[in-house]
Amino acid sequence: MAIEREAHDDVVLLRMARAPVNALDLELLDELIAVLGELAGQAPPLVLTGAGSSFSAGVDLRRITAEPAGYAAEFLTSLTAAFRAVFQYPGPTVAAVNGHAIAGGYVLAAACDHRVAAEPGGRLGLSELRVGVPFPTEAIEIVRFAVGTAAARDLVLGAELVDVRTAQRKGYVDELTQPETLDQTAVRRARVRAERGAEAYLLAKRQLQRPAWENLQRSAATEDALVKQLWSRSDTHGRIQKFMASIAE
Repeated sequence: MAIEREAHDDVVLLRMARAPVNALDLELLDELIAVLGELAGQAPPLVLTGAGSSFSAGVDLRRITAEPAGYAAEFLTSLTAAFRAVFQYPGPTVAAVNGHAIAGGYVLAAACDHRVAAEPGGRLGLSELRVGVPFPTEAIEIVRFAVGTAAARDLVLGAELVDVRTAQRKGYVDELTQPETLDQTAVRRARVRAERGAEAYLLAKRQLQRPAWENLQRSAATEDALVKQLWSRSDTHGRIQKFMASIAE
């Protein structure tokens, strides 16, 4: 199981568990989508975190280049669906960022209503343009909603990874805590939000999210079709392989 589920009284904690760094692949994403779909009916308050020393280090790039033609497009369909499943979850959501949250891993954290990070922790940010791969529209809109347009510009176009103190200063995470108190802090934040009335909380959440959903409705289909084309091209795979070689040195 790539998604471990824990009950903390009324709060459900989901832990991504794909060693060593919880890299995102098709199976993990599909399992996350299925679990979130199952929970959405009752919509208990939710905490999303990772196993080990990483929240998620992002897309499993080796599988993108190693799998047969067609995997990249199928993977991107599940990636955008997972982003949406977290973002549109009807109950309160809190990301417990226990370590590295990079690229798609950071987008999953940004899709939550609140982000708590462990200090000292890992690096956070969006590295896609360092690799030379494009963003799904869902990722851009979720990050813009979470941190604002100016900070999203720095995250996306700067493509730099930052430590957790810098991430808090820039608004990429909302608060810091010690590793040993991370889960319980996140559970407490989720529980407090759930006590404010489920219908009122959901309405406020949807009102705030409306511009993001409107932008997705206008642009996602066209832009994501282009994203899939670019991720599947041989020159993109060449840039990915070059990037992986550079970080292995």
